[in-house]
Amino acid sequence: MNQNQNVYDLSGKVALITAAARGIGKACAIALAEAGADIILGLRQKESGKELVELIRKTGREVLPVQMDVSSLAEIKAGVKEGQAHFGRIDILVNNAGIGAPNPAEEVTEKDFDETLAVNLKGTFFVSQEVGKIMIKQKAGKIVNIGSQAGSVALSSESVYCMTKAGVSHLTRCLALEWAPYNINVNAVAPTFVKTPGTKKWLDDPAFLESVKERIPLGRVGHTDEVAQPVLFLASQAASLITGETLMIDGGWTIQ
Repeated sequence: MNQNQNVYDLSGKVALITAAARGIGKACAIALAEAGADIILGLRQKESGKELVELIRKTGREVLPVQMDVSSLAEIKAGVKEGQAHFGRIDILVNNAGIGAPNPAEEVTEKDFDETLAVNLKGTFFVSQEVGKIMIKQKAGKIVNIGSQAGSVALSSESVYCMTKAGVSHLTRCLALEWAPYNINVNAVAPTFVKTPGTKKWLDDPAFLESVKERIPLGRVGHTDEVAQPVLFLASQAASLITGETLMIDGGWTIQ
């Protein structure tokens, strides 16, 4: 590697980010675009990405929104195919889509269970599979899964969510091993509570926020950019020798 090379430069690369309209996905899309990548936005409602499309265009990068509900294999296949047809390649995948509203284990319904697994595990696997086929042919690629500290620690009323995020971490290791011969790096990041539109309902509750902060040695919750920048690192040449790892972005929650 040339010592003068900017290892974070993604010029000429194409990145697909799922559930990119807001929160962590939006921050990742902007960070990768600012680093030089053209962007495919996988969106559950295609029209929800209008604001983000304009923000990415202001970086000078090309952007393509595609319809992609990751719980639907048909939409995954169609969205990936559309993105590849438009750009001719996909170099980076960020599996950001995830759901999991708090629900006591004794109250979880079959519908709750199936929907959470369909997005968090089925979606992550099959988007990886479709993009992985492209990366295998290219003999290069970077996949970054958005996991959670909940995959490493138990959280009350979050049993199904925790289970799926633990699954994401292990899937990361399995795909990393299987696809290493094709020069594909597969890693994950595992954030703590982060301020997003999806967590606002809970983090706006002073008592809940304080209970969370008490468990984080750094004493605060995260911001979306504090997840997006590590994702950029793992998607770049700076992390070329890292694969199969889950990077904790938790302010120290899991070291205790």
